[in-house]
Amino acid sequence: MIPWQHLDTAKVPGDGGELKLMRRGTEYSIMAGPIELMNSRLSGSEEAMATLAFERIGKRPRARVLIGGLGMGFTLRAALAAFGTDARIVVAELVPAVVEWARGPLSELHAGGLDDPRVTLRLGDVGEAIGAEAAAYDAILLDVDNGPGGLSRRENDGLYVPAGLAAAKRALRPGGVLEVWSSTRDNGFTTRLKRAGYAVEEIGVRAHKGRGARHVIWMATRP
Repeated sequence: MIPWQHLDTAKVPGDGGELKLMRRGTEYSIMAGPIELMNSRLSGSEEAMATLAFERIGKRPRARVLIGGLGMGFTLRAALAAFGTDARIVVAELVPAVVEWARGPLSELHAGGLDDPRVTLRLGDVGEAIGAEAAAYDAILLDVDNGPGGLSRRENDGLYVPAGLAAAKRALRPGGVLEVWSSTRDNGFTTRLKRAGYAVEEIGVRAHKGRGARHVIWMATRP
């Protein structure tokens, strides 16, 4: 078996944690300690976030989408493929090195997505982008950490508590959708979304285009 090669380590702002970029042959992995946050072989559920958003709000003129977490670029690439030329996509990424990886060792995966004229890159916490402007987005896509119950960074918890869900609701336009990715189900989070006033659907999506582990995407619509 081909061994994993450690390519780089990045400091995570705030709590001082680390991300490691690993490679095994043509396969890449981003790790937070012993936790694998993403793998280049498993892109199905990340891509589904973009296609599901397009199904809901893609017909709106000048649709505006916020993606929380650049990762390996799967959600961004799928959004660029789905949305038209008048869409505007903001990507909020906390860790500067993740952007450097996108332009360096992971450039083939990203396929120039960050250079698309529809894309604005915002370095910093996605929570700050959410709170910056009311009724700013038609869709907010959160693929941060491993979901509401799989946190490797404590600060991310603020996105999923009632105050964070209320902030996302304020940032959405009427009929806009908050999507949240998770590696596992979380009935408590579903309840919090409903109590925050969203119309909620919980969708199971395979990790790799119809096969592999089943991940969860919450589709929470602002009335």
